[in-house]
Amino acid sequence: MRFLDLFAGAGGLSEGFVREGFVPVAHVELWESACYTLKTRAAFHYLINHNQEDTYASYLRGEITRDELYSNVPKEILDSVICKEIGDKTLPSIFSKIDSLKGQNDIDLIVGGPPCQAYSLAGRARDPNGMRDDKRNYLFLYYAKFLRKYHPKYFVFENVIGLLSAKDDDGVSYLDRMRAKFREIGYNTKYQVLSADDYGVLQNRKRIILIGKRTTEDFEYPLPEVVQSRYTVGAIFSGLPKINAGEGNYRYYSPRERHSQWLDDAHIFSNFPITYHCARPNSVKDLEIYRRAVELWNTQQKRLSYSDLPARLKTHTNQSSFLDRFKVVAANIRSSQTVVAHICKDGHYYIHPDIDQNRSLTPREAARLQTFPDDYFFESVSGKPSRTDAFKQIGNAVPVLLAQKIAGKLREVWEE
Repeated sequence: MRFLDLFAGAGGLSEGFVREGFVPVAHVELWESACYTLKTRAAFHYLINHNQEDTYASYLRGEITRDELYSNVPKEILDSVICKEIGDKTLPSIFSKIDSLKGQNDIDLIVGGPPCQAYSLAGRARDPNGMRDDKRNYLFLYYAKFLRKYHPKYFVFENVIGLLSAKDDDGVSYLDRMRAKFREIGYNTKYQVLSADDYGVLQNRKRIILIGKRTTEDFEYPLPEVVQSRYTVGAIFSGLPKINAGEGNYRYYSPRERHSQWLDDAHIFSNFPITYHCARPNSVKDLEIYRRAVELWNTQQKRLSYSDLPARLKTHTNQSSFLDRFKVVAANIRSSQTVVAHICKDGHYYIHPDIDQNRSLTPREAARLQTFPDDYFFESVSGKPSRTDAFKQIGNAVPVLLAQKIAGKLREVWEE
């Protein structure tokens, strides 16, 4: 079952489908850093399948360059990542590239979701015009062009729950417009709001997952079975070295043998070197706030309100809203707060629960919340590790385990 991944980001959605036996023909993504991440992950899969694990491990340890890593991989594997913005000017070249990659074979499935900022509740609240003028509102029309050209049996369209309420200038729901467009080109659609913590992810992350099938008849939504997790969020920290703010290593730590069973169940733990376990530095004021937030949670199971801080620690002019801007990723509950791309700007909403470490999450810990495996490496354009780029890619991704559950159920329906 061969698929295209549109607006692919760092590849969380794709990775879940690959785990279930789907084969990627191409990934299309605008951001160059994310494209390198996709290429490196494609290289990983190729090298693993050809018994060249040591080459990939050498790369994670920084012993070989990215170019040297890529030199061990066929060019067509790397070329399957198409680094272009999807638009009227680029569509012909994107289609041409995909056609050359797929040859005479069909595309069975298309997955992906356009950037969500135009539909998100937060984005609309910040924008004076409610994001109605944002061109990203209509990226689904390009998605439809791919459906029209390649006629896949199914497609999987992912987006934020703000899509349920987002409307255009005529007061028509964008979701309704999407479904009407997809129906016009031969696809019946159904959608559900899925919460990642129902499927083994230790994060409260709700997303609309719209499934389209090439049929005019009704069909049953391939809803994955809910997983009753026995783990708490503290499992994500298992086996990682303890570090303080400003400490850590971009390149590698040796994985520890003793770790939570959840890391195995979620397919996160591996024997490859662990990268991006590096904490951002913080000011003395921030670290005092972090300590207060952790102590309040540990002693009273209460969240810190910004309004309760002493005046000497308050630096924000807005003191009437977003009062939980400093928030602990509590280890003793079943799901954390949602990981979002804003984590690339500061870690105040993602404070480590260990008061002795007194810091915000590292990219590796955030990646574990998104169920990226420990051997997943997040790239930058320069080839040098970038904590900011890694955080942004991680925050924008679909949790890999959620994607895998969707893929597994879809494969089950497909085979039936």
